[in-house]
Amino acid sequence: MSSSHLPTRTAAAGLLLLLLASCAPHAAPKKAQAPKLLSPSFSLTTSDLRGMTAAMPAKIQQAILAEPGVFLSEMAAILKEPSIYFVLVDKQHALPSDYIPPELVNLKEAGLSVSRSDLVLRKSVMPEVLAMVHKALEDHVLLLFSSTYRSYAYQKWVYAREVQLYGKKVADSESAVPGTSQHQLGDTIDFGCICNRFASTAAYRWLKDHAWLYGFSMTYPEGLESVTGYRYEPWHWHYITPAGTTVQRDFFDDVQQYLLVFLYDNRKELVSHYLGNDLGRGWQAASEIVTPVGAAGASAGPAQ
Repeated sequence: MSSSHLPTRTAAAGLLLLLLASCAPHAAPKKAQAPKLLSPSFSLTTSDLRGMTAAMPAKIQQAILAEPGVFLSEMAAILKEPSIYFVLVDKQHALPSDYIPPELVNLKEAGLSVSRSDLVLRKSVMPEVLAMVHKALEDHVLLLFSSTYRSYAYQKWVYAREVQLYGKKVADSESAVPGTSQHQLGDTIDFGCICNRFASTAAYRWLKDHAWLYGFSMTYPEGLESVTGYRYEPWHWHYITPAGTTVQRDFFDDVQQYLLVFLYDNRKELVSHYLGNDLGRGWQAASEIVTPVGAAGASAGPAQ
């Protein structure tokens, strides 16, 4: 065969390959994969969770992103509880002046040790309160109830007295302006002497180790004045349910304020992405019962 025909045959072969390639069926384009969900309880992605935790301290965000499935499982447990136990009441978020919790129970009549005979709490928290008190007694510890529910009017008197006795600066570090006290919710307890000496008592040591099992959390830990707005108050314990204290300990550095701020900031996001059909009472409400301090036109609406 003459070598002069080789280029022509090579070109023809190349053209044939191109024709065959053009006739071959084209591979279907790959579909973009949907972001992987982190939990069967929520339609949330890692990107969603990263955004929701962006305002949290780095340590807390890292803990949540390291175990997102566990975190969201514990969040689901919170959403099954009534939302009233997770209302953020602090210097920036106030309850209406006419807010009164429903079904208040007298503690003396319930057989508890009290410093005043008129102390009352929400009926709904009493099973946990009684269980906690009985367990403490089994451990030879007496829990003395010294302050519980306070009305807006009573808190107004308390705050005015603090200002008169100690001046506004000191008062603002240890007493709430009316409307911004957790006591108005009816699920908060001051134990013992309501003083720093309480931190050296057996009652405090017992509460520190066991109160979380019954849903109670110390609101104002030592050294966190810049976070909570108040000085250390070892006597002040607020009910956030056992589901709440669990996630507080596991993911929020055991600081109640961080948990409640997270829930306040992300309430709509959590509820809208929740896949269960068992939301607790109040979560689907259009807004919180609290309003930013300084907002006009606040009213209580139905008690929860």
